Amino acid sequence: MWPHHFSQHSALWVCIVLNPHCKSEEKSGWLKQLKKWGDMDICPLEDGNYGSELPNITNALPQSNFAQDSLARPRRTVFTRAMEACDLHWQDSHLQRIISCDYYMSPAYQREGESLLFNPQGLPLWLDHVPTACARVDALRSHGYPREALRLGVAIINTLRLQQHRQLDIYKHQKKELLQRGTTSTTNLEGWVGHPLDPIGCLFTTLTETCRVEDDNAMDTGDSGEHKPPVYHHVPVWGCPDGGESYLALALEVALMGMGQQRVMPEGLYAQDKVCRNEEQIVAKLQEMELDDLLVQTLRKQAILLLEGGPFSGLGDVIHRESVPMHTFAKYLFSALLPHDADLAYKLALKAMRLPVLESMAPSGDLGHPHHGISIVPSRYPRWFTLGHLESQQCELASTMLTAAKGDMLRLRTVLEAIQKNIHSSSLIFKLAQDAFKIATPADNPPDITLLNVALELGLQVMRMTLSTLNWRRREMVRWLVTCATEVGLRALVSILQSWYTLFTPTEATSIVAATVMSHNTILRLSLDYPQREELASCARTLALQCSMKDPQNCALSALTLCEKDHIAFETAYQIVIDAASTGMTYSQLFTIARYMEHRGYPLRAFKLASLAMTHLNLAYNQDTHPAINDVLWACALSHSLGKNELAAIIPLVVKSVHCATVLSDILRRCTMTAPGLAGIPGRRNSGKLMSTDKAPLRQLLDATISAYINTTHSRLTHISPRHYGEFIEFLSKARETFLLAQDGHIQFAQFIDNLKQIYKGKKKLMMLVRERFG
Repeated sequence: MWPHHFSQHSALWVCIVLNPHCKSEEKSGWLKQLKKWGDMDICPLEDGNYGSELPNITNALPQSNFAQDSLARPRRTVFTRAMEACDLHWQDSHLQRIISCDYYMSPAYQREGESLLFNPQGLPLWLDHVPTACARVDALRSHGYPREALRLGVAIINTLRLQQHRQLDIYKHQKKELLQRGTTSTTNLEGWVGHPLDPIGCLFTTLTETCRVEDDNAMDTGDSGEHKPPVYHHVPVWGCPDGGESYLALALEVALMGMGQQRVMPEGLYAQDKVCRNEEQIVAKLQEMELDDLLVQTLRKQAILLLEGGPFSGLGDVIHRESVPMHTFAKYLFSALLPHDADLAYKLALKAMRLPVLESMAPSGDLGHPHHGISIVPSRYPRWFTLGHLESQQCELASTMLTAAKGDMLRLRTVLEAIQKNIHSSSLIFKLAQDAFKIATPADNPPDITLLNVALELGLQVMRMTLSTLNWRRREMVRWLVTCATEVGLRALVSILQSWYTLFTPTEATSIVAATVMSHNTILRLSLDYPQREELASCARTLALQCSMKDPQNCALSALTLCEKDHIAFETAYQIVIDAASTGMTYSQLFTIARYMEHRGYPLRAFKLASLAMTHLNLAYNQDTHPAINDVLWACALSHSLGKNELAAIIPLVVKSVHCATVLSDILRRCTMTAPGLAGIPGRRNSGKLMSTDKAPLRQLLDATISAYINTTHSRLTHISPRHYGEFIEFLSKARETFLLAQDGHIQFAQFIDNLKQIYKGKKKLMMLVRERFG
């Protein structure tokens, strides 16, 4: 990161070379030295960039030649301004009179018409470049001329006032045309806030120093480490004709003028960061001032002028697309004005909510240069490095207004509209919604329903914004919205359930929203009576069925769970699963729903779903650790318990889907251990006899198992290594147990072993082990 102390070098050296007593030979010595330092390759540049090895990625000012000029601009180091200041002198007679006399004014008869030296009231003006003029003030103050610095400072402020007045006149003549166009190319390419010479900070410090009340106890509390804000009092401006001016009021006025200046965002990360930091420093100083009637009057007057300032003011009706946002400044103005003039405070803050650079896409030529490999987020705005900070300041301003407007529906509505129009980040709107919710629901007081409704509306906007875009906090956002709607009440919950498809995915709607709404906690929280509970449950069931139709894979089970207490809805949900089973669902989803059905006491439906699941399954001969094996065993056990007919129906499906010998033999063994039909389905008679493997349906299963063992044996023998011989002999032992279940099983097995000895006689050691075990 660019070292911030370098940023003060520029102002410090300007101050040194502007010493009123600096002799010309001293000045030329300084100039020589400054040039020598400035020519060094390692000399820091004024804008914080090191040399020109980085590609130029900041050309994005569509309405000016500023960006194009940046390529051709000469190299400016931290010493360039000081070298330029070496050409300045103090010999100007008008300047000498300003700084040496409190009562320097033009004669009354000369006050008609335009003058470059005096304003219409006869007070002197100093028409220099503003940062340069303020650098003179800083030089006078730093070299021991505080009174002279104040005089020049007042002349500069009178000049700024006159300039502001003339700008207002210009705008009045252009207002209609500008408002119709809605855009302006008028802007200051060099802003006073964040400027290397800090003109506003310099004037503010000079003017407030003389108003500071020295604290006699300051020495006693020196060790406490606490920063005590300065105490100010009004000091009248020397030589002011009506005696109504105060240096403290002037300090406030010039700070407001500088902060409210409409100016374009400078180039480069360092310069933009400096603007933010300088703004925060000035606001911190303003917050230390206790506002009395005179200061409030100054504040109101300047706030109104800024609102009426058109393209010359950052708070005017029409501003440049790349104008520095006013959020930080407006937050101070809002808090300061609110106790004295709430309408003006809201008017200013609402106007300042805009962030025009985000309003429209940059022209196609401004889309950055991706081939440079420099990542700038977001890429649409290649110049705005501090955009994240600016957006968070915009969010802070909105939050401040929401807090202040609590309980006032009309104000809250206007703030809500400003948020919806100007804030484009779903994460920031979510933060505002959470802030509003916290303020609306204090722990020890009843909730404020006006602010709660705003929190809910913001939450709904976040849901709509993030529905089709990925957001890692989406799950948290959905849960929060249900909590917020619950606090608002029954109607809010019904509303989000009925319009779920504009807010949630089917999975979110069933597994999070409807499940939470139907939970015992929610019912208790809302203290609902029976008709209200039924209304909510009916909405939840309708939602569940709609979601299940839209996305059966992910919502069918949740839909069945939500519809359990309503027979018709439950039947509908079950039918949706059956209809979707052939196309849209996997075996694991169907097995899960089948197990759920058995758990709910619907074994025949469970059997039907398990049968459908089997048609989607394919278990190869070597998949003896497949995750579906438990489901297959469960499905066969369920069929067996239901009776011979169900077992007869599922065995062909098993034979078709399962080719793994060990799994088939396990199923076969279980089916021969107990009699089928032990589930005791009402209206059915069971013989209680064990089933024979010689007859259907087990005969088909036995043949398939023997066939699977034969095929698996040949597959394993094609690439067997000696270390697996023992395991293979155990596998053949299991195969023999299955063969022996057939009537002529011992003959079949003997033939099978003879075949093996014949085909694989080359594997002598293995065949010797086979002979030892099986003869």
